[in-house]
Amino acid sequence: MTMRPALTQADSVYERLKTDILSCRLRPGAKIRINEVARELEVSLGAVREALSRLAAEDMAVATAQKGFSVPDVSIEDLLDLTETRIKIEDLCIRASIKNGDIEWETGLVAAFHRLQRLPETETANDKRILSERWAAAHQQFHEAIVAACNSPSLMKIRAVLYAQTERYRRLSVPMRTIDRDVAAEHKAIFDAVIARDANLAVTLMDKHLRLTTEILVDSLSNNAAIAT
Repeated sequence: MTMRPALTQADSVYERLKTDILSCRLRPGAKIRINEVARELEVSLGAVREALSRLAAEDMAVATAQKGFSVPDVSIEDLLDLTETRIKIEDLCIRASIKNGDIEWETGLVAAFHRLQRLPETETANDKRILSERWAAAHQQFHEAIVAACNSPSLMKIRAVLYAQTERYRRLSVPMRTIDRDVAAEHKAIFDAVIARDANLAVTLMDKHLRLTTEILVDSLSNNAAIAT
């Protein structure tokens, strides 16, 4: 059995900060104070700086001369650009994965879909609808399972960055969503097309899935100026 290498201090800080940014515990535009992070996580200042540099390289943090690091702001323009780019990358990854996928890939996809379908998307806390962390993890695993046979590390790296950036927007909008949609049915249609090896249908359905998400997000951003505060 292959052992995973132990996480360094910088790895641990990176994972913690990325989780806080994606979950919006660190809000858009918030300052990330190196001293406070180091003290809270009981790590060195160097580990925090290294982690923040990695996040900045993924556009998950912003480095400003003389001002340190902050969480990236959100905007409709940025979201639309991310969506268009992600659709193009997903198209390439899905087509390659369907072409290369074997029985082990299919088995992994079936398991990921089954898990996602058995979990509720949201929870209720303090009279607010919030995204379920278990569902969010299963959702990511499902989308990753679709493209797992892509066999292009470069494409997969780009795709992972785009997924993380759009995920932050989606999480921000969940408590304010006003448009109903059957997400489970959308996922099932995508799953069925991928399992059937119908690449054209699969990428068409994924395109619609991502665009609908963006439409909902744009509506949330337009109607809720406080979303970034």
